[in-house]
Amino acid sequence: MFSLLHTLFFFVVALAVLIAFHEFGHFWAARRLGVKVTRFSLGFGKPLWAYQKSPDDTEFVVCALPLGGYVKMIDEREGAVAPEDLPFAFNRQPLWKRAGIVVAGPVFNLLLAVLIYWGVFMLGETGLRPVLGPVAAETLAGQAGFREGDEIVAVKGDPTPTWNVALAAVVETAVEEEPIQVEVKGADGAARVLVLRIPQEVAQEPEQLYQKLGFRPHEPALPPVIDRVEPGSAAEAGQLKPGDLIVSADGTAIKTWKEWVEFVRTHPDVAIRTVVERGGVRLDLGIKPKGVDSPEGRVGRIGAAVRMPEDMEQSLRAEYRLGLFPALGAAIDKTYGYAALTLKMIGRMVVGKAKVDNLSGPISIAQYAGQSASVGFGQFLKFLAIVSISLGVLNLLPIPVLDGGHLLFYLIEGVKGSPVSDRTLAYCQQVGMFILLCLMVLAFFLDIERLFN
Repeated sequence: MFSLLHTLFFFVVALAVLIAFHEFGHFWAARRLGVKVTRFSLGFGKPLWAYQKSPDDTEFVVCALPLGGYVKMIDEREGAVAPEDLPFAFNRQPLWKRAGIVVAGPVFNLLLAVLIYWGVFMLGETGLRPVLGPVAAETLAGQAGFREGDEIVAVKGDPTPTWNVALAAVVETAVEEEPIQVEVKGADGAARVLVLRIPQEVAQEPEQLYQKLGFRPHEPALPPVIDRVEPGSAAEAGQLKPGDLIVSADGTAIKTWKEWVEFVRTHPDVAIRTVVERGGVRLDLGIKPKGVDSPEGRVGRIGAAVRMPEDMEQSLRAEYRLGLFPALGAAIDKTYGYAALTLKMIGRMVVGKAKVDNLSGPISIAQYAGQSASVGFGQFLKFLAIVSISLGVLNLLPIPVLDGGHLLFYLIEGVKGSPVSDRTLAYCQQVGMFILLCLMVLAFFLDIERLFN
């Protein structure tokens, strides 16, 4: 129950921020370009809160259904307009002003992403150094010549100080249909440049890509000492305590944490006779790992974390932080890269080169919101930036009822010298609404399928 509430809370927070920025873009542009705005609404349906300074000012509203928002401007096509307000009506504005107001929403979503990445890059983050563990010969990494102990220094010339940055750089460039140049530093300190070739049928499937890629983080041989026990876990039920040293499991000597993890994973829902050393005294405990489903089948889990020796932890960590102006440049590059990647993936789906399975609906987005928030505030901000970019790019698509559809009609108006007829506009908007509804149903269906899988 707590997990569901946690997910819903951060989903609503994410929606509120993204919609507010998008609609504020329209609002800000309209006010600057001389169009009167009568209402700024977050959500649809019954108003939960409203504020209006005076009858002539904009009314700000928060409504019950948080799946969208709108900015209402005076417009003769939507009702009677007082004579004194006619100069401020949207429909009476020149073409460039109307286009500027429409495009401002998606542009503000892209600006939000730049601001988020700018702050994240300046604040910095501490992550795992991108040092590779064992590399299987049949994987893409093995075929490219990667070896255990290699540290990924750069991907296509861009530095990769942490594991997350390195993996994201490879995934982002995988869809470009070009070999990826990766700079590595070997365990002996020697620098090499390797060429990673990823088949397009693999690049379109993120989960398959990670499996076939063969990149796994380096796992040092850690002593099997418990650092933390999750409340309500099998470890707590089995009376494991922080500081316990695992000595043996069912008579098998345990020398490293990896050995202990593998033993637990292979014994789901089966009691393990475990010998631990606590304060110099050896104790016999009975621990029954909880069985959970995974891509590899049913595996055991006890809910305990390993104690990392301080000197080893420091050697595996890397800090990534940029100055004011370098961070701004990196934020713009990151936003541009994700926007281009989004467009490229949409194009591939349209021509059938990418599967529609890549679509994410509200359930998946809610799950990502909750998961990113659980990892940390920085990850939640990055999630917001990625969704904001997607929202900005999708709204610029030339589909009627979207901002991009309006821009398309304005382009036609500019070419032919007169607006599109009301009949044509109404028909196109019906088609656009049908397309959007089909996409929403498909995304929702894929979400449900992911839940069952």
